[in-house]
Parts: sequence; C-alpha cells; structure tokens
Amino acid sequence: MSEPTDPDKLIRELDWNLLRTFMFIVQEGSITLAARRMMLQQPSVSQALKRLEARLETPLIDRGPSHFRVTPAGQMLYQECLDIFGSLSRTIQATQGAEDVVTGKVRLALLSRVESPFFDQLLSGFHAAHPEVSFDLEVMSSKSVQQAVLEKSASLGVGLVHEQHPSLTYQTLYRSYFGFYCGPSHPLFGCEGLRMEDLAGHSSISFRTDQLWDALRPIALLRAQHRLDDRVIGYTSHLGEALRMIIAGLGFGPLPVHVAQRFVERGELWRLPPYGNALEIDVHVLRHKSARLNRAELAFAEMLDARLATVPLSERTYSDGS
Repeated sequence: MSEPTDPDKLIRELDWNLLRTFMFIVQEGSITLAARRMMLQQPSVSQALKRLEARLETPLIDRGPSHFRVTPAGQMLYQECLDIFGSLSRTIQATQGAEDVVTGKVRLALLSRVESPFFDQLLSGFHAAHPEVSFDLEVMSSKSVQQAVLEKSASLGVGLVHEQHPSLTYQTLYRSYFGFYCGPSHPLFGCEGLRMEDLAGHSSISFRTDQLWDALRPIALLRAQHRLDDRVIGYTSHLGEALRMIIAGLGFGPLPVHVAQRFVERGELWRLPPYGNALEIDVHVLRHKSARLNRAELAFAEMLDARLATVPLSERTYSDGS
C-alpha cells in the first residue's frame, strides 16, 4: 500500500488546468461535449482526466459506454473547483475595478496667479471624478515653466510663451488682456481722461518677461513706443508681487484686466491708458511630446483635451475692460 501524497506537495505541483478541465467535464456531463466547449480534441480531455485522477490517487468519474457518474470524491472536488474559480474570477474583477480608481500625482508647473474659471472648473471636475489623485503645483516664471516641462520634472505647464520649443506642444488655455494700473498713493490715481504720454516720467513695475524678446512682448513694445522704461524700479516674475508693488505705490505697471478689476472696484487700483486698446496675451498649456505620463497625469490630460475641445476660446477669453 503506497503512502498518501503530501497535500502541500500536491498543491505545489498540481496543474490547475486539470482542475479547469475536470470542472467542464462535470458541467457538460460528457468528455466529448467538454472537449467541444474547450475547442480541444477528445483524447486530450480524456487524458487530462486520467492524469488528475492519477495525481489525486482516486477515481473522480465512473464512466463507461452507457453511463457517466461523478463519484463522491469527484462531487467534492467539483464543489471546491467552483469555489476556487469563482474566487479567482471575483479577485480579477476586483483588481480590474481597482485599476479603474485612478491614483497617483499630477505635477503642474504654473506661472503665478493663473486666474481662470475654466481652469478652476477643470480641477474641480477632475477631483470629483478621481478623488484619489493628488496634485503638486509649483509656481514659477513662464521661462522656468517651459524648462520644467522640457526636463520632464512637470507633467504639464501653464505659462506665457514667446518662442515655441520643437519638443513641446502648446494649447491656448485662455486669453486675457493686460492694462496699466496704479495704486491709491500714485499721483495719477483717480485721474480721468489720461493719455499715454501722461505716464512718461513716472516710476513703473515690470515683469521679467516684459521684454522685447520675451512672452509679454506687446507690453514691452508699448513701453518702448511711449518711452515708459526710463524709471522701472521693480521687477518680478510673479503676478502677486507685481500687484503688491503697484498697490503699494511703487509705480504703475501691467496687470491682467480680469484680475485687476475687483481691486479697481475696491478702490485699490486705478486703470490707466490705453483704455480701448488692451493688450491681448494668451496663456498656454505646455506638454512634452515624448513624456511618459502616469495614469493620473494621463487622465488629467485627457480631461483637459476634452474640455478644450468642447469649450470654445471665446468662452475662455476674459474681458478687456472696455
């Protein structure tokens, strides 16, 4: 009499395809029908059953020319097979479901004070759809935004663009208009009917991108045309700091009209000329053409593309204040 097979060794060495084949044989009540269901030759299925019975050292099916009966051991094994493959199926479904829950981090490089209801709604909608995703938002100059995307340290960038880099793609996120403003302590505050020449000789604030070769070139051209560069006493790459210096009275300077308007309404800023010829500036989304995005970044980019495609630029263009 042979020694019983060690259960642990049996589990390690058992071919699970044999269990699957046995389950189909019982369900079909026939080796022939099981072979047809599995798209195999009948001898292959019959041989698989023999191998399983030999491995377990017990008959599982009593079969003959005129009968087919599952033995008690076979019934017990069949129930276990149903449980095993049912659990496996549920596990696979759960795993697939888990993959549907997008997780990860979206890294964005942004110029300061990106004030856009469209962008805010994008973030809100994405968070509602994928609450497990986290964000890492870093504020920097537009030049640094482009460099971060080129170096792939940021998934996407949002900034001003003068010259496009061949390795990046660019989409207009929104269009804004710039005007000149001054704070309450400035000599021109409250003055109406001013002309551009009235600004000459007054101290001013400038963005680092406010140069003839950079992203805010239209502002630089206007400055040069009216000789407004003689007394630039404050430079910054951040909109918030430009706003601070202008309100504090250090000088007049350029600001996005839709950002400045609420400060005008509160009496903290005063609009200066040009009044009816606001300077059009586009804010772009930057992406690297060969960047490999994680699932969170890819989902964010897909939602961004979908919303850019459905919301026309006219609805992403903010008032020039005229």
